[in-house]
Amino acid sequence: MSKFGDIIDAKIPILLNFYSDLDESSGEMHAVLRDVAAAMGDHGKVIKIDVEKNPKLSEALRVRGLPTLMIYKGGEMVWRQSGGQDANTIISLMKDFV
Repeated sequence: MSKFGDIIDAKIPILLNFYSDLDESSGEMHAVLRDVAAAMGDHGKVIKIDVEKNPKLSEALRVRGLPTLMIYKGGEMVWRQSGGQDANTIISLMKDFV
């Protein structure tokens, strides 16, 4: 968990995408997340977290639905939503926290 703390403690917004390869809607988000990462460049970061490989973290953060998206900045969760989102909405949200 300390590794997780280091990741989310950044001064830039960090978008976490909790997904599963077994979940179809999670797979649909991969292209959206590539667009978000490209648009944010050095002003934000996108991290994909496989719930199958990270069950303790997923449980600790109470991830129930997939995909679950979270934005952290400075170690604090500033936004969270379960379900897919379009790239423009996510980019706009992340820019609010730059």
